[in-house]
Amino acid sequence: MTANTARRSETSRQAILTAAFELVTEVGYARLSIEGIAARAGVGKQTIYRWWPSKGAVLFDAFLTAMGGGPGDEAALPDTGDLAADLKTVLHATVDELNDPRYDEPMRALNTEIVHDAELAAAYAERLDLPMREIKRKRLRAAQEAGQLAADLDLDLAIDLLWGPLLNRWMQRGGPLTHEYASALVDTALTGMRPPR
Repeated sequence: MTANTARRSETSRQAILTAAFELVTEVGYARLSIEGIAARAGVGKQTIYRWWPSKGAVLFDAFLTAMGGGPGDEAALPDTGDLAADLKTVLHATVDELNDPRYDEPMRALNTEIVHDAELAAAYAERLDLPMREIKRKRLRAAQEAGQLAADLDLDLAIDLLWGPLLNRWMQRGGPLTHEYASALVDTALTGMRPPR
């Protein structure tokens, strides 16, 4: 592949990803089509199918691109020594992201499509979910080693307890998604549900 061909390919690829991200916000996932993405990007459908097997796969790459490419090797949660404050900072940022209208429709579409597309679910797990879980696990492990969490705590269960309710409330539209709610999740998860002694 020549340098000019590579540049044209990358330009087309970026145009496709931008078109997919814009269109899903404008028309919704149900009306998003490979034909529509191709027309918006100024490419042929075959160009899209050469790189992606489905509109869900295109949207996933578009989402990762919009979010900066996914977690890198150096990504980490804040570690100030105050676990509760650090978790609240991260969950507040998650709330802001989930409430951002630029990302709401693409993220909902991806979540829906992952349920129905095993190949896309596997790609999501490999490229985003598992790397993010490891980043979260690393921060909780540091707190565990510092004596801030029980030595025998199941870190994966802790991740589910902290992030699961937030994502569930967002996905089900089960109530307001606020910083206050995120902070309450952290406080409840860290102190447990028992009454104070």
